[in-house]
Amino acid sequence: MTVISRDLRYPPDWPRRAAQEKGIDVALAVDFVVMVANRACDVGILFSSDTDLVPALEAVLALRPQDPPACEVAAWAVPGVRPRSLSVRAVRVRRHLLTEVEYRSVADLTDYTRSS
Repeated sequence: MTVISRDLRYPPDWPRRAAQEKGIDVALAVDFVVMVANRACDVGILFSSDTDLVPALEAVLALRPQDPPACEVAAWAVPGVRPRSLSVRAVRVRRHLLTEVEYRSVADLTDYTRSS
């Protein structure tokens, strides 16, 4: 397991506005595309509703068009809120919606930033 982190950027009016981690979505997108393209995993699952990641999803679908299950998407299922998950126009991508109870049942609580 390799942990990738990015420095936080603090806005001028911090702490009124929260600090943001910049660039992690690009790192995630690159890792997703490389791992699926290199077949380092059976299925890549993007767990996000951040539409900035759609190009990564499109790239994987283009690189492995013969493997419809090469990638899937997942997102939170919030009661009373219409679920948002990533999608690609005219392509059916398997979608998973996790409730908080389901998330807690599969959550990995390991702190990967600590040395072993």
